[in-house]
Amino acid sequence: MLEETLYYYKQYFADGAETELRAQRNEARRATFLCGQLVANSSSDYTGVSARVRKKGVSGFSSTGEYTDASVRRVLEEATSNAELLERHAKPIKGRLSDLAKGLRPMTESVGSVPQKQYLDACRALDQYVIDHCPGITSRTIVATSDTVEKVIATSDGYDAHVIIPRSYMYVIMAAESNDGVPIEVFNVAGGYGSFDLNFNFLDEAKKVADKVYDDLMKKKEAVYTEAGVKTCILSGALAGMLAHEAVGHTVEADLVLGGSVAAHLMDQQVASERVTMVDFAHSAFGEPAPLPVYVDDEGVLAEDAILIENGILRSYMHNRETADHFGTKSLGNARAWMYSDEPLIRMRNTAILPGKDTFSDMIASVDDGYYFVETNNGQADSTGEFMFGVTVGYEIKQGKLGRALYDTTISGLAFEMLKGVDMLSDEIEWVSSGFCGKKQPMPVGIGGPHVRCELTVGGR
Repeated sequence: MLEETLYYYKQYFADGAETELRAQRNEARRATFLCGQLVANSSSDYTGVSARVRKKGVSGFSSTGEYTDASVRRVLEEATSNAELLERHAKPIKGRLSDLAKGLRPMTESVGSVPQKQYLDACRALDQYVIDHCPGITSRTIVATSDTVEKVIATSDGYDAHVIIPRSYMYVIMAAESNDGVPIEVFNVAGGYGSFDLNFNFLDEAKKVADKVYDDLMKKKEAVYTEAGVKTCILSGALAGMLAHEAVGHTVEADLVLGGSVAAHLMDQQVASERVTMVDFAHSAFGEPAPLPVYVDDEGVLAEDAILIENGILRSYMHNRETADHFGTKSLGNARAWMYSDEPLIRMRNTAILPGKDTFSDMIASVDDGYYFVETNNGQADSTGEFMFGVTVGYEIKQGKLGRALYDTTISGLAFEMLKGVDMLSDEIEWVSSGFCGKKQPMPVGIGGPHVRCELTVGGR
């Protein structure tokens, strides 16, 4: 755990400058077994400190891979010197950023390191479960992983905080051949927020995930190819969350809006069906903790929910302090950095489409000829909102009933056009938090949504 001595150094902040001082530790563990053989076994631990000093609209930044009295003083001096150098050439000169609420958010939990042996033992035990319960597969991979980001943040203008985001997961990947001799593969993941010892003290959840992977794989042995074209589709909550993040969320990050994203001219316009509301949750959602809670961001902003789309209308962008001032609005805590050596960027936190009032069974029954897409292994989108996702688990829908499993396929479209056609949303939500957002720096994020009925372009054989 990081010591909270960082607050002491606020007395050395330069007069009249807006200063953020951040000590940070990133710890990660990973173990991978392929067909019972250990093929990867890694552990990393990075600790350092950084400072960002803003004067007259320009910022100086400095970082070092140490957390000592000398290193804290040094990064403060270097960041201040860098800001003063840029200040002498700044045109036009800008004023101070808008005032923030001030306070202190102390650490509310403690997370300890887990011995690497515990990851190896968990992999071996789950691998044996697969051997005992999943006959007829050609390959199996078990991965145990965790990453913990801990920060102590001291600011001149906002909240001081000691925050931590621990998360841990076990992946189960199985492969086989279809009845047509085509190689097939299915994977899924167990885990979420919390350290590895808490999430996997028992392997009950991981075993349920293994059972689901095996069930989907066996159904995939009789898979058929999708027919290319525009089809009526139902997306799982996981895929809806991927869509919310990749195809919509990035287009409404204010730095990308200023760079010319499709959302730049859509504020207060209809961008989706009136059924669609989309929120970037800070730390709580639907009366429960969000998958990866963020209480204070790296600029010292107390985090609040950002309502992005409300009943189909684009209502807000996601901001850091500077873009919030540019657009004349309020920063809600979306500025985060991955490592001590990174400057904060505008990032999503827990982005989701809100549930509707339809039941999943009614949604399936409403489709005469279409597809139900369940799992994805990748996704990409650009600033126009155009997206393409790979689908690894899916099923036919014929005359209102689920049919045969599908071979891997792709779905694509323009996000805001697709969202305008959403006509059913299920009454429950599914969250996923095992991935990283890759916007310049990695970043743990939560994504989620209900089942969504829409029209999509589906790839063929």
